[in-house]
Amino acid sequence: MDDLAGLSRAERVDLLRSRMAALGGGVPQPTVGGPDVIAVPSDLARVLPGGGLVRRVVTQVSDCPALIVELIAQVTATGGHVGVVGWPELSLAGVVENGRLESIIVVPDPGADPLGIVGVLVEGLDLVVARWAVPLELSPVRARPLLGRLRGGQAALVLVGAGVPSPHVRVDATVTTFRGIGRGAGRIRGVDIAVRVEAKGRPPASTTVTVGQRAELRVV
Repeated sequence: MDDLAGLSRAERVDLLRSRMAALGGGVPQPTVGGPDVIAVPSDLARVLPGGGLVRRVVTQVSDCPALIVELIAQVTATGGHVGVVGWPELSLAGVVENGRLESIIVVPDPGADPLGIVGVLVEGLDLVVARWAVPLELSPVRARPLLGRLRGGQAALVLVGAGVPSPHVRVDATVTTFRGIGRGAGRIRGVDIAVRVEAKGRPPASTTVTVGQRAELRVV
């Protein structure tokens, strides 16, 4: 989880490859959700094409840390390996209870070439989450090298704050309810996240994903 800002691009690539090798005795092989789809919480699976995060394509997700941490926890809990790029303030405390921190490669500061770092990680991990604090729209020319490496790898790529031409899925997510807090007392035991999914060739679908304490599923 070190900051790689002091390393050259070649040094970063070498270090990340060595970390991926250490995770699985070589480049990790797909371990969760089958060869083409990564399993996600059942509430979300109901509205995602294929019932999960599809490998080798881009899923764009709005800036909702609670949902991202839940995805990471589920993937690592079932033996998968995850990379997180450009999100130094993301708290992975929620992974401790249900997931495995040792299965996560974190690159808080990818430096001047975040797309290159993401391209390395998608070749060997199951899930890669990359975030841009300043919104970024990649042109077809700029996105092409990354998408080529993604298609040749095995990861599902989740972009937060960045867009590519014709992503496989767009997911808007917002925390709507904090559970466990009463009048001046209690602690947060769970949150409800309103999710809206847009995918090519399908009408938009909405649901509520509950992290922690369960709530009644609502699908529109």
